[in-house]
Amino acid sequence: MVAKPPKRIEPGIEPPDFRALVLAVVKCIPKGKLASYGQVAALAGFPRRPRQVGMVLSGLPEGTKLPWHRVVNTRGYVPSRGRWWGAFEQIGRLRDEGIEVDDLGNLDLEAHRWVPRS
Repeated sequence: MVAKPPKRIEPGIEPPDFRALVLAVVKCIPKGKLASYGQVAALAGFPRRPRQVGMVLSGLPEGTKLPWHRVVNTRGYVPSRGRWWGAFEQIGRLRDEGIEVDDLGNLDLEAHRWVPRS
């Protein structure tokens, strides 16, 4: 298998800022709605980077106003991966917005999926 060469960046054209684009998408998710990491990545213009979306969100400062809690796993649950305190906070925030989440973090993503206007 031959690796593809990286896309050429034209002189004077800045490459897109992945982090800024991800944060801009997450900021738009309305109260009571959800998006998956993959959906955020695709809307930011990077459809093959859902894990990187998770990395961006996990690096947010404590007390951020960004609605990071509205981004969940594509299977419909709040992932914890050893950070159970963050998962508890996310579950609480989602419940406060009227989204039913069981104690294990399972939820109905399709019932609350955000569909942005074109």
